[in-house]
This record gives sequence, C-alpha cells and structure tokens, in this order.
Amino acid sequence: MAGVIISGTGSFLPDQVVNNRDFELMVDTTDEWITTRTGIKERRICPRGMASSDMGTQACLNACKDAGISPADIDFIVCATVTPDMFFPSTACLIQKKLGIKNIPVFDMSAACSGFIYALEVAKNLMLGAGYRTGLAVASESMSRLTDYTDRSICVLLGDGSGAAVLRQSMEEGLLGTYLSADGSYDDMLNAPAGGSRNPASFDTVEKRMHFMKMEGAALFKVAILSMSEAINKLLDRFNLKKEDISLVIPHQANLRIINGVAKNLNMPAEKFYINIEKYGNMSAACIPIALDESSKKGLLKKGELVMTVAFGGGLTWGANLIRWTKSEK
Repeated sequence: MAGVIISGTGSFLPDQVVNNRDFELMVDTTDEWITTRTGIKERRICPRGMASSDMGTQACLNACKDAGISPADIDFIVCATVTPDMFFPSTACLIQKKLGIKNIPVFDMSAACSGFIYALEVAKNLMLGAGYRTGLAVASESMSRLTDYTDRSICVLLGDGSGAAVLRQSMEEGLLGTYLSADGSYDDMLNAPAGGSRNPASFDTVEKRMHFMKMEGAALFKVAILSMSEAINKLLDRFNLKKEDISLVIPHQANLRIINGVAKNLNMPAEKFYINIEKYGNMSAACIPIALDESSKKGLLKKGELVMTVAFGGGLTWGANLIRWTKSEK
C-alpha cells in the first residue's frame, strides 16, 4: 500500500449551549467584550454524567458510519485528550469498551490542543510501519471540567466536544506529511497545576483553585501566531508548495484574532481559513477534527485538493498536517 487516507469523519457536540449573555450573569464581562476579544459567541457544555469517553464514542461511531465500516473493522484507537475520564484506564480503553471491540491496541496521548495533529501522525506510522489496515484517531475534550468559572479571562474561552477520523491503508496518499514540534520551557504559560504527581489533590490545591486551567494569554498570543505560521511554512517548504496550492486551512480554534494573525503573517487570505469558533469556543484537541468533519459535510473539501491543519497548545506543542483529500462527495 502506498499511503494512508481519511476515509470517514465524525463529531459529537453536547446539546447544552452556553452563550455570552449567560456569562454576563456569572462574571464581570459583556457579550461585546467576549466577541471583540475572542470571536466566540457560544460554546457547548457536557452535562453531569457525561465524560470525554462518552463523547468520543459517539464521534467514533459517526466516523465509522461515514466511512461505511463497522467498529469491528477497527485495528487500533489513538485518543488525544487532556481531559481523560480518569488517570487510568485510558480514555481510549473506555471508548474501545463502549464500541464493543476487543483485542486491539488502544492508547491515549497528550499534546493539548495539538493532540489530533500528533495523533494523525502516530496513526499513520502505526499503519505504514506495523501493518495495521484500519485505525481510529479521536480527540475528545471536556474542557468545562478544567474551567474556573470565576476567572473571566479564561472561562469564556472553553467548550466541550469530540471529533474522530477513520484512517485506512490505500493505494492513494492522503496523509502526505506532518510537522511536529514542542518547547517545554514554556510549560508555565498554559497548564493545569494540580491533580498530577507534583501537586496531588488536597484541601490546599482545591482551595487555591489549582485544578483549573491557567493561562498567560498576552504572552501566548504572539507565540501562537509564530508557531502556527512556522508549522505551515515548514510543510510548504518540505513539499515545495506555494500558499496558493492549499485549498483550505483548518486551524485550532483558540481565538479569532490569533487565526487572523496567522493569515496576515503568512499573507494568506482569511477566507482560506475554516472558522467555527463563534459556535464552539476552544475545545482543545477536538477543535480540528470537528472542523474537519464540518468542512467535509459542507462540501468544502473536494477530492484531490490539499488541506492543511495547524495548531498550538500547552507544552507548548505545535504542528501541522498536510492532507490530500481523497473522499468523493456523496
């Protein structure tokens, strides 16, 4: 087989919608301030009793249906998440159980908002290197569980959701290449300080609200634009492509000003960037597969066209995938 293609996509979003007006009742903010600073109008929140594995399972089922396969055809599952149901077993194991699949390798990976980009590259190499024929890459995030709803600078940004892609070996090349990078020296710029082995749960960590996401937004803004621009340029150079060769860019949906900053920095038209941040906010690793699924369902991805995904996230991590779309319109 020559390569790996995306043969199906799927997503899942909780029913509950929280809009900017709701936040006006919770913290000192306004709809105008949130919209102007972030581009976000509303986001989805998963209810009590629903976790990342539940959303991930539904996204995987939808992706399998789109690909015309049964979950029984899946040879492995890679799940990108920073909001697992629990430390262990992995969220991938819980998704495997709910899909009714046994005796296949499944595992989680943590690269924050870049997680799905990392997952696609790992999945591709499992297939080309180890011979697996059909795989699932899924990103599922319950970011509301990391949200401090007293912190007006962060709480308006985050939402919940899940997206997935079925990957198959093929004579065509779909996943053409990936650029991945990270710099751990920025670890304090975006993190959740407590809950792990350094600061396990205690009365002190709960009282200090250390289990919620912390972010240095102003400092992160510039780094995000530069790192995403770098990732796109690296892949364009590697494949000797021009910006005009890319039909659609699917960026991480962290902040509309960041996306516009990347477009301006690369001298690319903003219209080439798929944007749905106004509906969902920042769903960490789930942003890109959900946007990919929406783009496919809307007919924005034509067979043979080149698509670029790009993201940055806590770590800091960043990266991009270059994809030749191989699905035919239904």
